[in-house]
Amino acid sequence: MKITEVRVIVTCPLRNYVVVKIMTDEPGLYGVGDATLNGRELAVAAALQEHLVPLLIGRDPDRIEDIWQMLFRGAYWRGGPVLMTALAGIDTALWDIKGRHNSYRHRIRVLITRPLKFPSPLSSTQHLH
Repeated sequence: MKITEVRVIVTCPLRNYVVVKIMTDEPGLYGVGDATLNGRELAVAAALQEHLVPLLIGRDPDRIEDIWQMLFRGAYWRGGPVLMTALAGIDTALWDIKGRHNSYRHRIRVLITRPLKFPSPLSSTQHLH
């Protein structure tokens, strides 16, 4: 499965709602995420269209954590409300794709109870009561 297209939709009465729609090569399979930052909607839309969307085309939407790390750590300027809002919209759309995918319909538990990638040991100062 691959990401084939990403649409950035600025909508509602006065451009105050930004939606990220990620389409895949599987017919009818897409994900939708909210990337709204009040007062900076056009900045978020521009960050998505000009910087982040080109990096998504052709990637596997199941590799959500890898995509997140690549988009976050690959930027020269990390963080900030505009980029983090854009990244949140992409992240939400990718999880939406995972939830809609047929192979996960009967295994939704995977989304909720997936193990930690790097479990941390308990510190000697932590006491369990």
